[in-house]
Amino acid sequence: MKIKRLGLKNYRNCENAELEFPSVKTLIIGKNAQGKTNILESIYFLSDLKSPRTSTVSDLIQFNKPQFEINAEVYKNDTDIELDCLYTSEKKRELKINKVKSSTKDFKLVVKTVLFSTKDMLLLRGAPEDRRNWLDRAISQIYPAYDERLSKYDKIRIQKNNLLKQEVIDEALYDIYNEQLVITGANIIYLRKKYLKEIEKIAAEKHKTISEAEVFSLNYTCPKDEIEEISEYLKQELAERRREEFARHQACVGPHRDDIEFRINGVDAAKFASQGQQRTLVLSLKLSELEIIKEKTGIYPILLLDDVLAELDDKRQNYLLKSIDENSQTIITSVDTLLFEQEFLKDVTIYNVENGKIRS
Repeated sequence: MKIKRLGLKNYRNCENAELEFPSVKTLIIGKNAQGKTNILESIYFLSDLKSPRTSTVSDLIQFNKPQFEINAEVYKNDTDIELDCLYTSEKKRELKINKVKSSTKDFKLVVKTVLFSTKDMLLLRGAPEDRRNWLDRAISQIYPAYDERLSKYDKIRIQKNNLLKQEVIDEALYDIYNEQLVITGANIIYLRKKYLKEIEKIAAEKHKTISEAEVFSLNYTCPKDEIEEISEYLKQELAERRREEFARHQACVGPHRDDIEFRINGVDAAKFASQGQQRTLVLSLKLSELEIIKEKTGIYPILLLDDVLAELDDKRQNYLLKSIDENSQTIITSVDTLLFEQEFLKDVTIYNVENGKIRS
């Protein structure tokens, strides 16, 4: 798949921006805080209807403007598809595919992206929520129904939390919520572990190639793999921590509290790995995401690289750039072109961004 054209109106500092993408590789250069990341963010938004930088969508609207608009032309499966996304300051959203109103689910099926940004460099040492968000987003790219399962689980969890905050807790209702959370939660954990097993295999090979010797592995909170075993594990945890949940007035067991541990040579990478080792690990994970999407969907996702080259040493830079598949459209932001060899720049479309204004 390929994005052919992008139009932004009142999107962050881009009041009126138009870009075309005639090449497989596009380089967007500009100083910091000029708007180059906003362009990548808007493409990511088309695939997820969320921003990787803020949980408040209204933050994306240019100051003192009533709404933002994203219009894009995408080429997928030998077909041109036009996408329109409008979001108002009153939190009203309108989505269209080929000028016809679309559901959220159908809209998110069109564009596939993998974003690799400087924020991802902090994946290992960030909060567990950051790792869960990374994992959930990666899974939803290949299993669209996964979002619905997360949404269903969150609704039940919120209802349970509201119950636990009451002065007198209805324990029969509490048990009903737990039964529902076990069913939905076990499905979520099963898919998480299935995905992690697949990405671990691919990422371990890439990590070993870059590091030349190190062994990458990962571990998920729940020790069980099959749905029936996971369900029993959750039931047991809920029974053991029942009084704790009553005392803390919140749900303490389930996929919303789980975490992923990344290891290098069997040791927790978040605690003991050097900065270079952690960057190798994250780079391996991101490139593995690309391969899994291609393998599972038959579609080459758009690779978005946001200022990451400056964070990598020469060895890792070269590995990343040489790993870029010519079939996968790649859009890169950078302060300048100095990090790129002339051979790489030969067939690249280059844009310059200054204060939200774009010129080729």
